Amino acid sequence: MADRVYPSSKPATNGTAAATATTTNGAFPATKAQLYGATRPAYRPQPHNRRRHHSRSCCCSCCIWLTFFLLLLILLVAIAGAIIYVLYRPHRPTFSVTSLKVSYLNVTSSSTINSKFDLSITANNPNKKLDYIYDTITVSLLSNDIDIGDSTIPAFVQGKKDTTLLKADITNTGKTLDSGSVSSLKTDLKSKSGIPLKIEIDTKVKAKMGGLKTPKVGIRVTCDGITATVPTGKKAATATTSASKCKVDMRIKIWKWTF
Repeated sequence: MADRVYPSSKPATNGTAAATATTTNGAFPATKAQLYGATRPAYRPQPHNRRRHHSRSCCCSCCIWLTFFLLLLILLVAIAGAIIYVLYRPHRPTFSVTSLKVSYLNVTSSSTINSKFDLSITANNPNKKLDYIYDTITVSLLSNDIDIGDSTIPAFVQGKKDTTLLKADITNTGKTLDSGSVSSLKTDLKSKSGIPLKIEIDTKVKAKMGGLKTPKVGIRVTCDGITATVPTGKKAATATTSASKCKVDMRIKIWKWTF
């Protein structure tokens, strides 16, 4: 009779169970890299954005053409200016103080000023081939930068190689001054050497060359080196203008700024 073999009733050890599981499954557990690769979407190359490149190229082209146009415009203006200078040889007008008479000048106890001056000034056009067309002229009389009188001169046209005598009655009635200006004026009025005066003339002028007219350009004429004494009687006192000099400056206004 053959012997029967019965399985052991003891549970298998850990090593034996692991070996059996490994043999049964036939594969190792998945690694982290394998798990990440399974969930990551597949790479798909994106098409190039042609619109963005096209807009950039258009912007660059516009900038290049705009720069070229501005340079060309500057070049044309420079050429035109050179041609005008060669043909007409333009020169600035000149001014000189002919006479200045003081009728009265006083500062009241209430810090107000009353004054009257008679001004004669000569404008000269040294050009042979162009005329000057002046707008209304504003005249201001100052002493140590204190405004002591104002006036205006009507607009006029000055021909080629012409000399024009301009006259203005400069007055100031009841203008209130600050304490510093009052003190400065009273000190100068008591001085034996006289009170220093300065004339400022502001206007706009354009040049006419045949049928061509230039745009209006602002100018300021500053005449200093003038001294005057206050008359003691009814007769006006004549200011000393022999040492006066007048300087003409162009004033170009860009938006809110004047140069």
